[in-house]
Amino acid sequence: MRSICLLAKKQKCRESPAAETVEEEMTTAALTAGLERIPDQLGYLVISEDGVLASAGELENDEQTAAVMMQMVRTASRFKLPGSAEPPFKRMSVTLEDFVYMVTVSGQKVFVVKRQNNQHEPIST
Repeated sequence: MRSICLLAKKQKCRESPAAETVEEEMTTAALTAGLERIPDQLGYLVISEDGVLASAGELENDEQTAAVMMQMVRTASRFKLPGSAEPPFKRMSVTLEDFVYMVTVSGQKVFVVKRQNNQHEPIST
């Protein structure tokens, strides 16, 4: 019964609570598969309108950062180009002195990665 529920993602797996848990874990693993391999990453968030779907590192369970990032995405999404059906942006960076938040919007999910900021000031002579 468990394997049937895992293959039929659109169906509810009411027959087996364990199957729902396994499907949920597989979905979370699929969402975060590439995020952990990003160089210099300090943590990540995967967010939907319903809240945080996954988190790790310095952003683990960071609801406040998730809320701020979602508000920034909503604000930036209001700036649509006239006559364009495309979303106004797919990626956004928030650069601070020591780290950068890299935000990617894909479908109904927002992926936020906190990375070390390795940019150095230009050398002036």
